[in-house]
Amino acid sequence: MIIFRYLTREILLTMAAVAGVLLLVIMGSRFIRYFANAAEGDIPASILGTLMLFHLPGFLELILPLAFFLGILLAYGQLYLNSEITVLVACGTSPNKLLQVSLVPATLVAVLVALCSLWLTPAGALHNAVMLEEQRSRIDFSALAPGRFQEFGSGRTAYMEGLSDDGSEMRGVFISERQRRRDGTPETAVTRAEGGYQTLDMETGSRFLVLADGERYSVDPGRFEAERLEFDTYAVRLSQADDMRELDAPEYATTAALFGDGSSRAQAQLQWRLGLPLMVFILTLLAMPLSRVNPRQGRFAKLLPAIFLHVAYLSLLLAALDAIGRGALPALVGMWPIHGAFLALGLIMMARAQRKGMSG
Repeated sequence: MIIFRYLTREILLTMAAVAGVLLLVIMGSRFIRYFANAAEGDIPASILGTLMLFHLPGFLELILPLAFFLGILLAYGQLYLNSEITVLVACGTSPNKLLQVSLVPATLVAVLVALCSLWLTPAGALHNAVMLEEQRSRIDFSALAPGRFQEFGSGRTAYMEGLSDDGSEMRGVFISERQRRRDGTPETAVTRAEGGYQTLDMETGSRFLVLADGERYSVDPGRFEAERLEFDTYAVRLSQADDMRELDAPEYATTAALFGDGSSRAQAQLQWRLGLPLMVFILTLLAMPLSRVNPRQGRFAKLLPAIFLHVAYLSLLLAALDAIGRGALPALVGMWPIHGAFLALGLIMMARAQRKGMSG
């Protein structure tokens, strides 16, 4: 039990450190993308934290298998450098026993990955998609700050003096946009209104910004004529119904629903979700022989080949996911040959390493 606790602690601590670094990098990259969208006025900054939180399971289902794989490599590599594995083998600990010890934390990680891939990730993706769609279908100008000129979609520049107390109406609106006349010549349209609000046409699904009590000027630099229009109400179309997101995609469906869906995209998504927990055990089998290093080489000697092996494994799964979804690869075959090939590779590497006297 002392050896079991010691090895498990070394693996999990190393995995936690690797997972923390990878998670920080990936979440930072995604946050920068969302922050850029918020700066452009596509989404309000108030929902950034919620979007990142519900993206977390999707990050973890990919990070945890890699982090555990590298955790075994680094932890056992350090034990080889310190000759601790040699002492364990001299005391009667067999290679199979070390593999059994490694499979215990692997089971824990596989359960966490399964929890993310089978439940949390699709639920979080659906929540984010619905929230972004609600933001698109509600108030586009919610991301605009009063007193500033900002982009307002489709090449428009908007300015407003302020918002109503409930945030549903703009006050003191100015909008500048580039457009073309019927003969194709470009012109600049400037619209000023006392207020504005957004509405949705239930028949067509298009969204409109309705401006009230204002004027609209159509001018073009260099020309000696302009058009002026006074209006009580003026509607500007913001988006059409076909701009709506596809919220019934298999990526957002529950795992139970995928079992009853015979479409190629659903079967591809189902095999992807089921394959991620299995991937943890196969990577554990691959990591055991790769972790054996010569003290003269250092603990990072086989790190780069191991990363290439993981990238190849994941890339083949992603290629199969796309091929099954397009119907180019039969769902009956699916991703299972890829898992089988890497499982066979792990067994061969383990058998070969044990013949050479591998100690873990």
